[in-house]
Amino acid sequence: MKRSGSTDILTMPEVEAKKKDDGASILIGTHDGTFHCDEVLACWMLKQLPQYKTAKIIRTRDLPKLNTCHTVVDVGGVYDCGKNRFDHHQRGFTGTMKSLGNGKWDTKLSSAGLVYLHKGKNVLSQLTKLDIGDPNLDKLYNKVYEKFVEEIDGIDNGVDQYSGGEPKYQVTTNLSSRISGLNPSWNEKGVDIEDRFNTAMTICGLEFMDRVKYYNDSWLPARTIVEQVIEARHKVDASGEIIVFKESGGCPWKEHLFDIETLNNIQPTIKFVLYQDQNDNWRVQCVPKTLGSFENRLSLLEQWRGLRDNQLSTTSGIPGCIFVHAGGFIGGNKTYDGALEMAKKTLQSRITNEE
Repeated sequence: MKRSGSTDILTMPEVEAKKKDDGASILIGTHDGTFHCDEVLACWMLKQLPQYKTAKIIRTRDLPKLNTCHTVVDVGGVYDCGKNRFDHHQRGFTGTMKSLGNGKWDTKLSSAGLVYLHKGKNVLSQLTKLDIGDPNLDKLYNKVYEKFVEEIDGIDNGVDQYSGGEPKYQVTTNLSSRISGLNPSWNEKGVDIEDRFNTAMTICGLEFMDRVKYYNDSWLPARTIVEQVIEARHKVDASGEIIVFKESGGCPWKEHLFDIETLNNIQPTIKFVLYQDQNDNWRVQCVPKTLGSFENRLSLLEQWRGLRDNQLSTTSGIPGCIFVHAGGFIGGNKTYDGALEMAKKTLQSRITNEE
């Protein structure tokens, strides 16, 4: 009954035999033929939950057979979370995270998005041991959708990433293309497509877990640090436009900074971030105008750009200077006081010019 290398996916004859052997076993149904990233990921997410841990997957488009399944994804023409039906192909379906009441995103959901919408928090809780109701679980849920699942939704539904202005969703993996490439080519013979589906689930799972680990173990702890340094900004400089990471300069701060500024309506906005590099020298980095932008809210002084060492120290009047990038977005100094002075002089020059 079992094939070598494939223990999770059953052919239809095996389903009939399984029903005789173990009528209580949960079945997950999805379509047969060419597989796509959305139903592969949907199936993998389901199998992370205790209820589905031993579930078997059948791949068919036969409705009577799908009706024997506990849960059906990406086939069947029905979206009804109460009945565990998660298809998105039916005429008139336009559901998004925003329209279905669980987020701000307007990208049409695929089967992966539908499963994530209704069961994603439980999946993440199972993987991270964060309790349902923990605010950090909510943050993680939103970030994993925005940075991982939404891409799969958008690509599967043929949503153009760009149609002028800001991108509708972010592409961070190209996972959909890699999963598509696991399907047999038109002239391959004798391919066990169920084994390929199993391989695709493993790849989706590894990538999903990698993102969850990063956002849970690194991104979430960084937010607490960014909140703390923003709260302490007026102790660094009365302007409130400079923040300092004294012991955690490598933490990812940009997304958190923009989000925290928006949530707390922080004005004036932060212009400079100070932190130590790997050589224990200090860096002064400009905050971009928007996340991902190469344009700064305020660049280091033009007359410093491209200069180094003694020449830069002489020109700036600040001891210990190491460099200022030609683009003016970052500079370095041997000491904290020197880096802070570089930021302060730039702020003062702006004020003087405005007057």
